[in-house]
Amino acid sequence: MTTEKKKKAVIDAAIALFAKKGFSNARIKEIAALAHVSQVSIYNYFGSKEALITGCVDVMMTDTLKKAADIMGKDIPYIEKINMAFLDCTKEINLSFSKYFTEYALSDPALIELLTKTINKRKKTIYREFVELGKKDGIIDDAISTDTIVDFIEALNIVGSKWETEEDAVTKIQHTYHLLLYGILGKA
Repeated sequence: MTTEKKKKAVIDAAIALFAKKGFSNARIKEIAALAHVSQVSIYNYFGSKEALITGCVDVMMTDTLKKAADIMGKDIPYIEKINMAFLDCTKEINLSFSKYFTEYALSDPALIELLTKTINKRKKTIYREFVELGKKDGIIDDAISTDTIVDFIEALNIVGSKWETEEDAVTKIQHTYHLLLYGILGKA
């Protein structure tokens, strides 16, 4: 088996076990057995069990990244692109959670923390691309650095993550996106 096939087997096994048992209860020994590789191979490829999360998130986010690229390529006004990206990509990520993980697994705080941290890193890439597109199209002010804008979006994500269990979370998230795009005094 080639190195890439072994890595894929390890990631697939990790996703399966994390989904079933959560992060804390899944053991490297079990992942290795399911992937038909040695435990040493896992450490050589990934360095740690925590680092496996990056590979898992890459698999989970494939559809989201494709959706974002498709939206960027559409021949529609920038503001429609950004609205679609925020709403559709957020929905896609949430679907990934339910697609790849059981409710039991998602009750593992260690798994949630690692997933959130890694997903947020991937989301920053998407945000950066959309901000740069907005600057290129003359919609976003070039005087504000892309890093500052991406950091601001990240701050909004932190606030939004606290609403996940609230009944009106979707409305609050939509209002937050509106504030991001138009400010407190701005109008659509």
